[in-house]
Amino acid sequence: MSDPTHRPAADDDAPPAVPTGPGDRLRLLERAATLVGTTLDLFRTAEELAAVAVSGFADVAVVELLDPVLRGEAPAPGPVDARTAVRRAAVATADGVGVHGLRPAGDAWVPRFGSPHARALSDLRPRLVPRLTADDDWLAGEPEVSALTGDHGAHSMIAVPLTVRGVPLGLVSFYRVGEHRAFGDEGVAQAAGLAAFAAVCLDNARRYAREKALARLVQHTLVPHRLPAHVAAETAWAYQPVAAGGSWFDVVPVSGARIACVVGEVAGHGMPAVSLMGQVSTAVAALCAVDLDPVEILRRVHDLVVTSTTGRSTLTADGPRPEGLTVGCVLAFYDPVSAQCTVLRAGHPAPTVLLPGGRTAVIDAPAGPALGGQGEPSYPVTRVTLPAASVLALHTASLPAPGDALRRALDVAGDDLDKTCDSVLTETFPDGPRDDAILFLARTRVLGDDRTHAWPLPNRAESAAEARRVTARQLAEWGLDELIPSTQLLVSELVTNGVRYSGGDIELRLIVRENTLSCEVTDSGSAAPTLRRAQDDDEGGRGLFLVAQFTLDWGVRPNSRGKTIWTEQLLPGREQDEAED
Repeated sequence: MSDPTHRPAADDDAPPAVPTGPGDRLRLLERAATLVGTTLDLFRTAEELAAVAVSGFADVAVVELLDPVLRGEAPAPGPVDARTAVRRAAVATADGVGVHGLRPAGDAWVPRFGSPHARALSDLRPRLVPRLTADDDWLAGEPEVSALTGDHGAHSMIAVPLTVRGVPLGLVSFYRVGEHRAFGDEGVAQAAGLAAFAAVCLDNARRYAREKALARLVQHTLVPHRLPAHVAAETAWAYQPVAAGGSWFDVVPVSGARIACVVGEVAGHGMPAVSLMGQVSTAVAALCAVDLDPVEILRRVHDLVVTSTTGRSTLTADGPRPEGLTVGCVLAFYDPVSAQCTVLRAGHPAPTVLLPGGRTAVIDAPAGPALGGQGEPSYPVTRVTLPAASVLALHTASLPAPGDALRRALDVAGDDLDKTCDSVLTETFPDGPRDDAILFLARTRVLGDDRTHAWPLPNRAESAAEARRVTARQLAEWGLDELIPSTQLLVSELVTNGVRYSGGDIELRLIVRENTLSCEVTDSGSAAPTLRRAQDDDEGGRGLFLVAQFTLDWGVRPNSRGKTIWTEQLLPGREQDEAED
């Protein structure tokens, strides 16, 4: 077998030389420093390496990478096993070089044992073939190089492993064709220097690819995989997490049969953005669940973002970004009793609504600053009435207002919200989105007398007895006789507290949900009651303790009048885990 690394004797008739002096080596590295590694994309970096190589050094340049590198993984240090495949990442030819038929990017192949490619990978040292001839034995196993030699006049090559700290990433091969002088030792030095610099850039891109893969995995675990069924609305969503960003959506059941719908996104990508998304989404859900005022929710989350991102930086596809991350977010609270939707925006697109008659509109809700951004964290509140069967659409900034597309998709899908979401994204992004895309839809419901009833009560002691009477009558109409004793005790205690600690009328409201009965008492008092344990000789203080014992959950929410104390009881025949859905 002929030795592919042999060096022939000097030949006076050799082709003209390509400059390979020290100055040329420096200029090659200067071009590489400017043009290679401009992004953190592996294939783009490989293309930049190949392009620099054919701009004065080689006539053909081919970059191959190991599959683990393309997945963001670091191969084991040391030589590569002879049976390991490499995958084409980039190929380039110099201007005027008519080479065709080379493997395209993405193709995988196994270098033949004994070839310069296999030898370079086996000991991680460059291999020079100063004279390629058609009768070289190893060419029989590598038809691409054989065609370069026989059909296109390639006469010399260098195969250089791409390594960083002893870890192999792949291989770059350089070829000269036609009348250019064959590669020599100086060419090997140039090729090795170029490969060493490019390997560092490729390793940076590999680490970014790994971080992106991990971020997508974490992102997948943080977003809801199913949403709870709710009496307030039918919901559906489409989620395309293509960029490992910090986009999320959620639906949080809150007291009074209401729901809080949220869509948000962090202005960044990778683990820092996904980590911040996890913090913000958890905080928003928790603050909604405890009935905090919507404006206060956004203000508190704004402070959380400022605290979490101060002094941090994130690695993006365009390089590190040192400034603090910001979060765009839209909150929509929908009340199925009043049919009122309350919308707040923090640097995020406004929701779109499709009304039952087919008219679409973007809700005119003024926006406050992005969470964590510059400016006073002031978030205007917008309230609109949504008739039953209205479709509310919340979406990320990557998706334009989906009004017309939403109407067309609903017509085609026959009111199937899941199919509608998919159709809107397909129409908007026929080639797929380039950034994370979320479309969340909620078809509203309005509760009638068969699900809710309210009574105004005067602020006097006799109102507690009146509350017990109307409660028993209404529960009997609903067929909930089993809950009459416990509910009478609850309304009696809550109305008595309202009479004692507030002025003005009191309102009692009962709401039947999927699995629970809600009881609400609203008064003008602003002080929230506290649960305490009374001593044996105390004459009072046991009311809220009894409330807590008879209910699945209870709480207090502020409102424009004062406060509302609410309780929830399981409906007969329901289990607690059903209520938690």
